[in-house]
Amino acid sequence: MTSAQPFPITTELILGGQKSGKSRRAELLARDWLAQSADHRAVLIATGQAWDDEMRERIARHQRDRAERVPGLATLEEPRDLAGAIALHSQAHTLLVVDCLTLWLTNWTMPAGADSMDFEQNKALAHNWQAQAAMFLIALEQAPGPVVLVGNEIGLGVIPLGREVRAFVDALGQLNQQVAQVCARVTLMAAGLPLILKETV
Repeated sequence: MTSAQPFPITTELILGGQKSGKSRRAELLARDWLAQSADHRAVLIATGQAWDDEMRERIARHQRDRAERVPGLATLEEPRDLAGAIALHSQAHTLLVVDCLTLWLTNWTMPAGADSMDFEQNKALAHNWQAQAAMFLIALEQAPGPVVLVGNEIGLGVIPLGREVRAFVDALGQLNQQVAQVCARVTLMAAGLPLILKETV
């Protein structure tokens, strides 16, 4: 596992496709952050929820792998209240890693039982998501320490056929753009290689 440097560690959005190296880059940044000072802490905010056996195994595998690669990285499970988690845990000497924004959006816009919701319930859910997203962006801007955010870039393929899937792709694209505006650095991962899209000195 090599270093994610030479760039200084700052608030960064890491985008990419599945298995592109997004989480690995975030872990490298956390490892480098911890190595810089004995006073530094790193906390991973995990947004995934185990809805089935495959997801439970995936989460367990990620936890085992992270423990080996970055032993000092603490884990906090927070599937919905990212704004609160950032406000509570961000400090100047603490790096937060949010993995990932895509699952966070899923937890808000397509929660378990969403298929049986009526129009009014879906309308309330959309309103709640918009409020939560706004609070999250404020918390991110006000965070005293660096925050590294991992998310999927899923808008590069063909236009999805289903209305719900199109709405999700649109919502994720909008979220990624909003987060990119706040972050000092935006990195696109492809084949394990980082491409810097934005770098604010």
